[in-house]
Amino acid sequence: MTTRQKQGYLEGDYRIFHLQTPLTRKVPFHYHDFHKIILFLGGAIDYVIEGRRWTLRPHDLVLVAAGQMHRPIAHDAKTPYQRLVIYVSPRFLDRWSAREPSGDNLAACFAAAQKEGGVMHQTTARSHDLLFHMERTLRIAEGEGFANGLYTELAFVEFLILVNRSMQRHELDALQGQAADPKIETMLTYIGEHLKDDLRVETLAQHVYLSPYHLMRKFKAETGMSLHHYVLTRRLLKARELLRADSSRSIGEIAEACGFRDYSTFSRAFWRAFHMTPKALRS
Repeated sequence: MTTRQKQGYLEGDYRIFHLQTPLTRKVPFHYHDFHKIILFLGGAIDYVIEGRRWTLRPHDLVLVAAGQMHRPIAHDAKTPYQRLVIYVSPRFLDRWSAREPSGDNLAACFAAAQKEGGVMHQTTARSHDLLFHMERTLRIAEGEGFANGLYTELAFVEFLILVNRSMQRHELDALQGQAADPKIETMLTYIGEHLKDDLRVETLAQHVYLSPYHLMRKFKAETGMSLHHYVLTRRLLKARELLRADSSRSIGEIAEACGFRDYSTFSRAFWRAFHMTPKALRS
């Protein structure tokens, strides 16, 4: 797994920052270990998430879950791409969610975005202006004063609660986007839903009525990575998610559920991807 495919960094629980620079180079498809929220402010940008493409409008909210393949595409390399960006660790959301007696999970907005579409637009009839609250959180984070770290964290959690409430109240319209390539979109969905099954190139090619050669070429052109590497990456990310969330199953059972028939192969691939063993992740 190369740095070209896995990008960005998050040393703590979360980061929030404001960027307004043009995209002067082509950004390849990549993924993060953390969730990402973008509040788009301006520019000429399309955003692609797992095979679907959106043309962004000011105040669109882009939600990218950890492990999702995505990239921005600039229509004009000279126009600044203006956005507020949040990185947040899944474990941070888990810790805060565990404090809620109702069982509500702060990560619900990312799960909903994966089902409904990763780009949302605020409706005119809304309870909260998410731009105001995101900018407020950034101002607090950049400030000083008594217990500013705690103040920032509380403001950040408040913003995430408001995002979730806005989605539940249908104050954010899920935009459908367009299939960057219908066959590749079908393939990405199929892979995500059948990680345990036979995902060899020959089997997948039959599913979309392409020859293995043309499928591999088309997949590489659309995603920037080989089909084999994409399947392996998705399986490893799913295994890591289950290892963190499901303590009732053994490591071997989780490996098999994610399509690994041999434990030693799984363990070696997991180490190469995440620089730790599956057992160490659980300890």
